[in-house]
Amino acid sequence: MIFFVLPGWEGSASDSRVLRDAMRNDRQDAFVIPQGKYYLVDAGYTNGPGFLAPFRSTRYHLKEWVSSQQ
Repeated sequence: MIFFVLPGWEGSASDSRVLRDAMRNDRQDAFVIPQGKYYLVDAGYTNGPGFLAPFRSTRYHLKEWVSSQQ
């Protein structure tokens, strides 16, 4: 699902930099996270208010993944 689009950034810009820009308070179209809600993000982001990232180098659900490959 796409919740927010912020055009104008080059492909070389880091994801976290683009996210910070999208959440700036002075933007009329700022990206706002509803109170008490979280977005699951990849390990390239940090945990913070409204964002839940996995721990780096942690292999989640490894047993389930290995058994599905057989």
